[in-house]
Amino acid sequence: MKLDTIQKDALAEFGNIGAAHAATTLSQMLMCPIEMTVPDVQVVDIAEIHKYVSNEISAMIVFQIQGEVADGGYVIVSMPKQTIIQLTNLMLGTGDPDRDINEMDRSAAIEIGNIMISAFLDATAELLGIVMLPSPPALAIDMAHAAFESVVAQMAGEVNDVIIFNTMLTSEAPPVYGGIFMLPNVDLMHQLSLMLERLMEPLS
Repeated sequence: MKLDTIQKDALAEFGNIGAAHAATTLSQMLMCPIEMTVPDVQVVDIAEIHKYVSNEISAMIVFQIQGEVADGGYVIVSMPKQTIIQLTNLMLGTGDPDRDINEMDRSAAIEIGNIMISAFLDATAELLGIVMLPSPPALAIDMAHAAFESVVAQMAGEVNDVIIFNTMLTSEAPPVYGGIFMLPNVDLMHQLSLMLERLMEPLS
């Protein structure tokens, strides 16, 4: 799926609505002001995803897309090791940025991923008029590329495109970065394409 400028702007708006919802909940959970934005959105062929995923150790929180689009594909939050540790430190008031990932970080990653994905999928109801819900999450701490290969293998050719929302989260601490990867199956991708076209009709 190739996006023109208006379509890309519409997806970015969808991402930023979700990011704003997520930031509000994260602010309450972390008890400090949080801002979260989606400065960049890309749609790439599933065969090219390796070019957009690093080999660094990351927390990958994987959800199946459910709701009105049962078995609609997957959505994944990817956060580098340093981002997870920084967010856990914010959550618990600890301050060791150089430690290894522990069970607290794993729990924090699942909770933060749940908040982010629930907010992003809630944004679809507001902007696109379709309800998508996340399944219970699965967590993998691995090289991001290896974790993606495992998820893609499960899709068995049902996915052609990946929508990448690059995220930036800022607070009193230095900014942290991550990505939200939506892997819609062919039917859901078609629905998303049609909904984006309808959204853009008033602008044409």
